[in-house]
Amino acid sequence: MFGLGPVELVVVGLVILVLFGSRLPKVMRSLGQGIVEFKRGVQGIEDDTSASGRID
Repeated sequence: MFGLGPVELVVVGLVILVLFGSRLPKVMRSLGQGIVEFKRGVQGIEDDTSASGRID
């Protein structure tokens, strides 16, 4: 990826961690909640289609 090796990627990761470290837990928590809500929505759609007897 862009000619970056594993060492460069680790350095970039560490820089990001230092810059955004204090906000990182909040961001990850929000991301996790978003994924959970998305899965609930998909499950609700699947339940609706199976309850209506539709076959896709």
